[in-house]
Amino acid sequence: MTKPQIPPFRLIVTGGGTGGHTYPALTAVRTLQSRLMAAGRALDVLWVGTATGLEARITAAEQIPFATVATGKIRRSSNPLKLASPANLKDMARVPLGVAQARSIVAEFRPDVVLATGGYVAVPVGLAAKMCRRPLVVHEQTVRLGLANRGLARAAGRFAVSSESTLQYLPEAARDRAVVTGNPVRPEVLTGHADKAVQALGLWGFDRSRPTVYITGGAQGSAQINGLISEILPWLLDRANVVHQCGPANEPELRRRAAELPADLAGRYLLTGFVGGELPDLLALADVVVSRSGAGTIAELTALGKASVLVPLASSAGNEQAHNAQHLHEAGAAAALLGEVTSQRLQQAVAPLLADPGRREHMAQQARAQGRPDAAERLVDVLLAEAQGH
Repeated sequence: MTKPQIPPFRLIVTGGGTGGHTYPALTAVRTLQSRLMAAGRALDVLWVGTATGLEARITAAEQIPFATVATGKIRRSSNPLKLASPANLKDMARVPLGVAQARSIVAEFRPDVVLATGGYVAVPVGLAAKMCRRPLVVHEQTVRLGLANRGLARAAGRFAVSSESTLQYLPEAARDRAVVTGNPVRPEVLTGHADKAVQALGLWGFDRSRPTVYITGGAQGSAQINGLISEILPWLLDRANVVHQCGPANEPELRRRAAELPADLAGRYLLTGFVGGELPDLLALADVVVSRSGAGTIAELTALGKASVLVPLASSAGNEQAHNAQHLHEAGAAAALLGEVTSQRLQQAVAPLLADPGRREHMAQQARAQGRPDAAERLVDVLLAEAQGH
């Protein structure tokens, strides 16, 4: 007698525009696929995004089926009159079209559950899920709610957040449907080995008796962070080994400056435009990280338990990076440089961490207490439960 075949689990994912919305969703998809495979069940997934967003490139690389809908960006302003700008009004007019397109996609695909991770494209798809009576799970990566997720809070069957601190920002009606899952972190980030970083990056001049500082401004680098580091680099190299990921565009100028370093200091300095597959091993090697404070970065640093000095991107949407950094600073899990940042302030924040291993370890422990390395598994639990009507 043939065993009845289990139908595939059907998932629509929506969210994107930036890596902060895209990568947690991708990690959740991979985790769900592994969970279902272990139970002998397949996953049918459809990602709904915009043709110009990062999600279009990521799904193509991952061979995930992809559909697009019309969407519009709301340009924030403290002046209510500026919210009614021609550009905003034009984009708002696209939302009904996007909802109609999304409703057609959801009705045809008939997902067991819809996962929305933010970005403007999530709004029409989330509303379409509600209209088609398909379960909707919304995931928020940052401490404060993004505009899109705030708009979907009342439509969601479950609202997953990355931090307990986010619960207070939810509309009261959505709080009883909220669950703290954490922000999914790519599993490979958690499996690094410090010795492999030394081998892979050729860090033969590094003095392993000194702490190692990893400086990063993200894939494109940060002119602000690069400038601050340049001003204190000799002082820093007197006390630590330094790996500086500066962004490809900034590398030539910084190489000229590095060429002026004395030989003993230059041996403890690795300048690189980009860090690829070596990142997990580099993070394992790092004792202190100097970086931006995007949601993905925060999730990785806390999951790993890393002491860090955070320089928020001032232009981030809703000032979310400053809120993320302040949240960790108040918990003693990072040093946050808020407001005007100078090289002197950066030096004052880094100095005690380099001088005192005990202080460094205490901050690392506080960071670890904030981390949720099992966030992807927790989010998958929520997706499966919501699909089953629990």
